[in-house]
Amino acid sequence: MSYKVAIIGSGPSAFYAAQALFKSELTIQVDMFEKLPTPFGLLRGGVAPDHQQMKTVAKSYEKIAQHESFRFFGNVEIGKDITFEHLKKHYNSVVVAVGAETDRKMNIPGEDTDGSHTATEFVAWYNGQPSYQSKTFNLDGTSAIIIGQGNVAVDVTRILAKPISELQKTDITQNAINHLKDSRITDIYMIGRRGPAQSAFTVLELKELGHIEGVNLKIHDELQLSKEDNEELEQSSKARKNIEELKSLKANENMKNNKTIHILFYSSPVEIIEENGGIKKVRFEKNRLEGSAGTQKARPTGETFDIDCDLLLRSIGYRGVPFKGLPFDDRSGTIPNDKGQVIRMDGSIIDNVFVTGWIKRGPSGVIGTNRSDSIETITTCLAQLQNTSIEDPKDIELILSEQNIQYLSYADWKIIDEYEVSQGEKVGKPREKLTSIEEILSILKK
Repeated sequence: MSYKVAIIGSGPSAFYAAQALFKSELTIQVDMFEKLPTPFGLLRGGVAPDHQQMKTVAKSYEKIAQHESFRFFGNVEIGKDITFEHLKKHYNSVVVAVGAETDRKMNIPGEDTDGSHTATEFVAWYNGQPSYQSKTFNLDGTSAIIIGQGNVAVDVTRILAKPISELQKTDITQNAINHLKDSRITDIYMIGRRGPAQSAFTVLELKELGHIEGVNLKIHDELQLSKEDNEELEQSSKARKNIEELKSLKANENMKNNKTIHILFYSSPVEIIEENGGIKKVRFEKNRLEGSAGTQKARPTGETFDIDCDLLLRSIGYRGVPFKGLPFDDRSGTIPNDKGQVIRMDGSIIDNVFVTGWIKRGPSGVIGTNRSDSIETITTCLAQLQNTSIEDPKDIELILSEQNIQYLSYADWKIIDEYEVSQGEKVGKPREKLTSIEEILSILKK
């Protein structure tokens, strides 16, 4: 007997879920649905363009996509082109792997002022996601502030700081190049609410900031550690490496260049000050840390200071958004579940619906973390699969055709992939991304 499983989303967690299904002893048809025309989720749209090595994992996803029982349906949005309830009727089980699509809010006055954006928007813009290409970011001023000190914050800091000559060697979009080359930003502030011992970036990312041609790096704190900080360092090699690198960078500070990256700790934004409808300044409050090692919290001191600001990007953590037809835990920004089995807020089970990736566990871990996460979900799914049935056996491909929904197969994606790579080769880039759905569809018509 054969079974049909639908996967919504096409990022790493989705592909690892497909892989786990194919490794089972059951005969399973896997159909993957993606609202964008292109696959791979944040691997394509989130990984920094100057980190091409990280994208090589896509080769393993290519192998999964070559499975005879795999189909890709790009440019199909569940909830718009097909309702979730309709989809469930055509499959034994549905796995939701839509990731975390936005950033957490700061919840301060003026947060929505013109010039204030999420890091997600900026990353999606320079990585070529079609729905973000009309976004505009003020690069005409001199001061940019990034709230947060995770690796995404480091990525956007680096993109703002790097010479155009370096960015032009990456797969950053031409649209982004055209705007960044005229950038007047000279001061980039990356600001965290806790101290250097609690910094979320990794040492490799941090090192890159200290070695950007023509850019100063200034650390505004003395890197003095408390007893609790030192205890945290004993427990974490990551924290030790970060402190060692920060001390090395601070010892080698110079201010000979016109552009500077500023790193500040122990500071939280409390207000965005407007002028003429846009950002003028951001007001911060200094923090102190309270609590035992490993659980130290940032507490306000009452001392404030202002930094001039023309562009603000908040990068304080990704957050999932509600998925129509399923319960949503607003506190955690996830779909409630038990080992991947979707449950209602009262704890009751929703039959044959599962979840994996960031929308399951929250935005944590690296790309590889999704493998074990998806295995757990699919293990739960497989335990129930043989007891399921399909309400409507009509093939989804026929339904999409009847409704005149123009979807892209994986073969279509390969045509797009080859075209982007060939266009990139002409200008010395890994690829030149197509940045609109219309462009993508037009290539397929040639």
